[in-house]
Amino acid sequence: MFKKKILIIDDTEFMTKLISDILKSADYEVITASNGAQGIQKVREEKPDLVILDVVMPGMDGFEVCKMLRDDESNNLMPIIMLTAHDNEDDKLEGLEIGADDYIIKPFNSRELVSRVRNTLKRIDRNRWANPLTGLQGNIEIQTELNQRIAKGNLFSVIYADLDNFKAYNDVYGFASGDRAIKLTADILVDCTHTYGAQGDFIGHVGGDDFVIVSTPDKIDNISNNIIKEFDLKAKELYCDEDIKRGYIVTSNRQGKIMKFPLTSISLAVVSNENRDLISHVQIAEIAAELKKKAKSMPGSSCVKDQRKY
Repeated sequence: MFKKKILIIDDTEFMTKLISDILKSADYEVITASNGAQGIQKVREEKPDLVILDVVMPGMDGFEVCKMLRDDESNNLMPIIMLTAHDNEDDKLEGLEIGADDYIIKPFNSRELVSRVRNTLKRIDRNRWANPLTGLQGNIEIQTELNQRIAKGNLFSVIYADLDNFKAYNDVYGFASGDRAIKLTADILVDCTHTYGAQGDFIGHVGGDDFVIVSTPDKIDNISNNIIKEFDLKAKELYCDEDIKRGYIVTSNRQGKIMKFPLTSISLAVVSNENRDLISHVQIAEIAAELKKKAKSMPGSSCVKDQRKY
């Protein structure tokens, strides 16, 4: 596994060595720069996973370096931790306002430094995997969530949500409206899960119009019923009055034949380990695919639950 690369930008040789030794002992790769200009160049050349940036440096100070790094869009997801000897609230606020992710006040202990670096990297990694349209976690986080619940032996239920006739809607209304439909769906799923679910429930975005919710068996019916209720109510906002009035849209199918397509609805497939053993996220996805196929064969929004007990 590749080590995370940390760039230290500090003009003090003692502090640079101290931080380097702490981070190397925590199994990070460390590179250094002794001034702001050199630091900016090292960011371009080395593409570090995180930058530790001293505020007080001769010439170009840490605030100016941070601002210049953030002005380059390619550095948007690169976390920056500011390092200062002054416990000054104004310094902290100025750094945060120009894009710093965290602050460390000197003197610090090694445990604090490693914890802040590790937590910042974890947070940024989660953001990298999040879907840019909905902000929800993607496939890797979904798989991790399911595998963790299986490993812990927790009782859980998984809702796989998918929009019906979404391609036809995209063809008629365009991709921008399609994105609006996906965002609306995500908002409904989040609202219903937070309102009717359990603490610690998980909501993920597989991609396109496919979503996943992980909750507990006692909450799943309430979540599912309210998702369908809210979606059928709010999905009308996606259509013009004429299409709503006639109840369908007209476009060509995959074979190029002109057809009438019902308005978009939502299909839910529910898989649970309440009555059967589930051993992997792959097995769960395969069961859900069968159930979702059945749900999509039904007119309008629907929910199909796995009833098998083996």
